[in-house]
Amino acid sequence: MADLQHTHEVAFDGDVVTKRYRASKPGAAEREWRALTLLAEHAPGLAPEPIAFGPGVVRMSRLDGEPLRGLPVTGEHLTALAGALAELHAAVPRPVLREVPVRPWQREAVLDWLRGQGARWRSRDPLADRAVREGLRWLEGWRPDGSGVRPVFGGGDGNLANFLWDGGRVRVVDFEDSGRSDLAYELAELAEHVSMWVDRAEVGAELVARFEVSAAEERRLRGCRRLQALVWLFLLAQDDPDNPRNPPGTFRRQAERVLARLDA
Repeated sequence: MADLQHTHEVAFDGDVVTKRYRASKPGAAEREWRALTLLAEHAPGLAPEPIAFGPGVVRMSRLDGEPLRGLPVTGEHLTALAGALAELHAAVPRPVLREVPVRPWQREAVLDWLRGQGARWRSRDPLADRAVREGLRWLEGWRPDGSGVRPVFGGGDGNLANFLWDGGRVRVVDFEDSGRSDLAYELAELAEHVSMWVDRAEVGAELVARFEVSAAEERRLRGCRRLQALVWLFLLAQDDPDNPRNPPGTFRRQAERVLARLDA
C-alpha cells in the first residue's frame, strides 16, 4: 500500500545502488531481492540487476533514465509504460508465480486498515466527511467473489517516480511491496495513485484502457479502484500541512475522486 513515510535510504556508488530498509518495514528487503532475481531471470533488462543481499540491505545495478513523474505521460511514454507493466505482470511463469508470496496490502489487510482509519476519523469539512461516510458504507457492503482474478506478478507501488524512461523504453524500480497479485488489483492501484493525476491530466483511465480485461475483471477493477481511492483519502489526510508533498488542494480533489468513483 502507498505510504507517505520514507521506508528506506538509498546510496549511489557509481553503477551500484544500495537500499537500506528501516526496521519499520519488515520483509521489504526480502521482497525487493526476490523480485530482482525473478525479473533478472524471466524479464532481463526490465529492472535493476541484483548484486548482493544482506539483512535489510539490497545492492543492485543503477538504471539510467528519467522518472515518469514530472514528464507528460502521453503518446510514446504512455505506450512504453503500458508495455513495461504488461511485461512485469506476465514475467514470472505461472508455476513459479504460485510459489511467490502474496504481496502485502491485499484486500483484507487494506479493509482492516481502512476500518481503523474510519474509526479514528475526526471531522474535517463537509465534502471530506461525506466521502469518508459514503466510502465506508460502500466498503462494508463490498463482497467481491473469486471471479475476475487473473494472477500476475505485482510491483506493489503505482508511483510514477518508480518508472524510468530511458529514451526508448520504460524500466521499473522499487519492489519493496511486490509479490503475487491479480491484474485488476494492480491496475486499480496504479490508476488511483496520486502521482497519476495530481500534476497533470488524468493518466489512470488512459493507462487502464491499454489493457484488455474481461467483464468479471472490469467489475473487480471498478471495486478495487474505489478501494484505492479511499486509501488515498486517508493517506492524504495525514499529509503535513507545513511540509506538503503534493500541491495545495490535493486532499479536496481526492475527496471528489472518492465520490466520483462511488458514483461510477
